Amino acid sequence: MPSHAPDHPDPLARERAHLTASRAALRAMRADVEALDLRDVAANWVNAEALHHQVSERIKALADLADTPLFFGRLDYLHAPGAEVAEGAEGERFYIGRRHVHDADGDPMVIDWRAPVSQPFYQASKKAPMEIGLRRRFGYTGGELTAYEDERLSDPTTETFSGSAGGSQTSKLLQSEIERPRVGPMRDIVATIQPEQDEIVRQGIGGTICVQGAPGTGKTAVGLHRVAYLLYAHRERLARSGTLVIGPNRSFLHYIEQVLPALGELQVAQATVEDLVTRPSLGAVTRGTDSADAARIKGDARLAEVLRRALRSYVTRPTEPCVVVRGSRRWRVPAYELEEIVEELLTRDIRYGAAREALPRRIAHAVLVRMEQAGEAPDDRVQDTVARNPAVKAAVKAVWPPVDPAKLVLRLLSDADFLAEHAEGVLDADEQKTILWAKPSRGVKSAKWSPADLVLIDEAADLIERTPSLGHVVLDEAQDLSPMQYRAVGRRCSTGSATVLGDIAQGTTPWATASWEEALIHLGKEGAGIEELTQGFRVPREVIAYASRLLPAIAPGLSEATSIREAAGDFSVRAVSSAELDAAVIAACHEALRHEGSIGLIAADARIPALAQALDAAGLTHLTPGEETSAESRLTLVPATLAKGLEYDYVVLDEPAAVVDGEPDERTGLRRLYVALTRAVSGLTVVHGAPLPERLS
Repeated sequence: MPSHAPDHPDPLARERAHLTASRAALRAMRADVEALDLRDVAANWVNAEALHHQVSERIKALADLADTPLFFGRLDYLHAPGAEVAEGAEGERFYIGRRHVHDADGDPMVIDWRAPVSQPFYQASKKAPMEIGLRRRFGYTGGELTAYEDERLSDPTTETFSGSAGGSQTSKLLQSEIERPRVGPMRDIVATIQPEQDEIVRQGIGGTICVQGAPGTGKTAVGLHRVAYLLYAHRERLARSGTLVIGPNRSFLHYIEQVLPALGELQVAQATVEDLVTRPSLGAVTRGTDSADAARIKGDARLAEVLRRALRSYVTRPTEPCVVVRGSRRWRVPAYELEEIVEELLTRDIRYGAAREALPRRIAHAVLVRMEQAGEAPDDRVQDTVARNPAVKAAVKAVWPPVDPAKLVLRLLSDADFLAEHAEGVLDADEQKTILWAKPSRGVKSAKWSPADLVLIDEAADLIERTPSLGHVVLDEAQDLSPMQYRAVGRRCSTGSATVLGDIAQGTTPWATASWEEALIHLGKEGAGIEELTQGFRVPREVIAYASRLLPAIAPGLSEATSIREAAGDFSVRAVSSAELDAAVIAACHEALRHEGSIGLIAADARIPALAQALDAAGLTHLTPGEETSAESRLTLVPATLAKGLEYDYVVLDEPAAVVDGEPDERTGLRRLYVALTRAVSGLTVVHGAPLPERLS
């Protein structure tokens, strides 16, 4: 890469000059795109609209965000990457950033972090320097380049050298970036990706990968950066097939929504599982809830077999022949032959709708055979005409009627006899009784569908018509999905790949998965690789050690996470009387607000109204999960059920016993508490009036 910085004795001044020149080049790239004249390029208005959209997205991707460093690192190769080493040859220098930037001659000024030449920035070490002589990291303050840190990888005897605007020789940029306060939505980690994370990020698109990650190990960030990498490496393929990020709730999606746009990727859809399975066109939207037992049974993979049996029951054996009249001739297909056709389609076990579409052509083929035997020479056009004949249509409707998936599920949940017939040997009598509606609905649109019911409708819809598959799906917080929900997600990537992210210890639903191997089977990705991340970057050492006391009770097979953070973190447990609890929590919030960054007050859902009143009485403005933090309002009141996946610089945890008691069983309650304890980035204060759970005492 040619140098664009003027020669200057001060290395920091040279790097700042390169940053200034790179920003100017990025503005020029954007201006070139904005100046494109598209009036006569496209042949028709459809192409013109598509082209205008592409150009608009390109302009957005070239935006220069003042508070986002354009480059964060530099690699000095010993020689040209991949070339033979020549004595005295000088290697190339590459600046590594979030996007590619080139000058007016097309020479690169910043290299995209996803490019192969950038990989040593994350993977090189003194033991394996990967042809790198020097790796430089840059530190920024408010968008201004203020420091750098060098590692001379080619010389294992040298120490890291740092420089800054103040002349400090002790800068630790990587550590400070990891520990930087969290205000607002989730940030990318592109400047701090660790080698074990980078290996997952850069895995090929051909296979599915599952990442088991303890709190603070960066599994969500790894999944998002993996999407960005795959879009870079396989852009044309994924542009056709699409990508999707699936999260547990809207608050979580709002929290992560800026990560991919910051990396220049604007076309990745985001949804919850409920978003995927909601079908307003069928009248299937959530209006009700299930008991924990009913939701667990409805989420069991056995329901797929019950639905399959129920759907196939709509197919009836033909009892009458099909007689097709063409002109003066009558062509008769007897009932036994129709039955053979139907039986053959059933044996193939293809989707209900596909078989229903194939049936008229099979009947028409039987008619054409008779025409040929009579000396006629029919062609494909005749077969199409016969397939549309009223007699054939009537036979198909009688034998293989259309089925509405929502009405099928409605009948199963409302009709005890229908359910018993098709659940025989699959669900016992008590299980059938548990999922039956106490008060049958009069119709699909008036039914009080639960989230689990919508998943059943989605399964039924796929049994009728194939669900379109995307190229890649990221499934985060996957440990909380039921087997039927895994099947719903798996349908969206049946011909593509997936990145599955989660933590068994954070499973807080009664149907939470017991093992990733089992989950991957339900997802349709049996045999996918499973990686475990145990090195924490977010949660302070004392906090993760305290939370890990719960692991033997909630996930005995998992390794305890370790933290690389140098700061132990602020941590305290405060016992007060029940009468003093609210006041003590408010006092802890005041203390936390003296620090820089975001504050999360996490409490059992039942405690939220009382705490909201206490905060208002104390004059503390507070947000709800998903709202933007600001200088005026940095405190968020978080129900424990919505805390998963979120993070705050300082957390005040109210009454751990209430968090546990708010769940249907102790294991789920302790897992919910484990989630709440591990949301802190810099400090955690636990305030309790009731005795702590035994393992935390």
